[in-house]
Amino acid sequence: MAKLRIKQIRSKIGSTKRQKLTLEALGLRKVDAVVEHEDTAQIMGMIKKVNHLVTVEKI
Repeated sequence: MAKLRIKQIRSKIGSTKRQKLTLEALGLRKVDAVVEHEDTAQIMGMIKKVNHLVTVEKI
């Protein structure tokens, strides 16, 4: 299965509580933090909710 590299590019200040919790669930705690996850439907749904705060690239 393909992997995704997710990088937080914007601060979560001003975001809704749900978006903040989604970033935490993805493992992103600071701006410029990078995590890798498998390309699953659950992860893609989480990325879709915070797509204005992150960048995604396929590995």
